[in-house]
Amino acid sequence: MESQKKMMVVYGLVAAVFLQSAAAQTVHVHEEGTPTWNIPQNGAQDYVTWASSQTFVVGDILIFNFATNAHDVVEVPKASFDSCSSTNAIGNSIITGPANVTLASPGEHYYICTVGKHCQSGQKLAISVSDSTTPGVTAEPPSSSPAVQAGLVLCLLSLVMGFFF
Repeated sequence: MESQKKMMVVYGLVAAVFLQSAAAQTVHVHEEGTPTWNIPQNGAQDYVTWASSQTFVVGDILIFNFATNAHDVVEVPKASFDSCSSTNAIGNSIITGPANVTLASPGEHYYICTVGKHCQSGQKLAISVSDSTTPGVTAEPPSSSPAVQAGLVLCLLSLVMGFFF
């Protein structure tokens, strides 16, 4: 019984580390229309307006909500985005909806639907992704950053394990 309590403490600390790292992500879902990754009524401007109202940071998640076989999503370079071509696609086309895309690097990212003439009809999204720290914005003190907090929790976990085991 005592060993079960010790293990519960250890598992609780591990869960705290994972929850801390997960809390730093933002999930972005385009809210217009159903499904949300669709051919916009007003052309590409709908996605331009939505993207300009968002702040995208490395680690955030984009959700492309679409019905499987009705749409797809593929990341492409700017030239392919402008011409609505899947030439030089970055990664594979995601054909099963909804699609979750984790933003792994800073910079400009371009997404299109390659089904029929969907892209030419405005179903394309351009976003700008920044690092977790933005120039000109005062950063939190290092002691309160998620990485430092996770490190402190891991140290505490090591101490607890050393004390009990």
